[in-house]
Amino acid sequence: MEIAAETAVLGFESAAVMGLRFAGAAKGGPKAEREAWRMYSEKVVAFAELQTMFLTGSLGATSSVAAKRTLKHYRGKVSANRRRLTRR
Repeated sequence: MEIAAETAVLGFESAAVMGLRFAGAAKGGPKAEREAWRMYSEKVVAFAELQTMFLTGSLGATSSVAAKRTLKHYRGKVSANRRRLTRR
């Protein structure tokens, strides 16, 4: 898939995950609090993983390869969240 298409898919899937998370947060309670902390910690970990990939040269030598690998990294995280949140 082209980088623009991958970016669009990531955007749509991210919006769906945000909607699922906001719906759960609106209910409140301990589950909502756990999900908020999970969301925060996942973002920190995903960013640290990506930084490590960058610093070790794992993202590739060209900007297009780096973009594709970055999108793949985040799409995996977002897809896993979508699957987890729709199982409820």
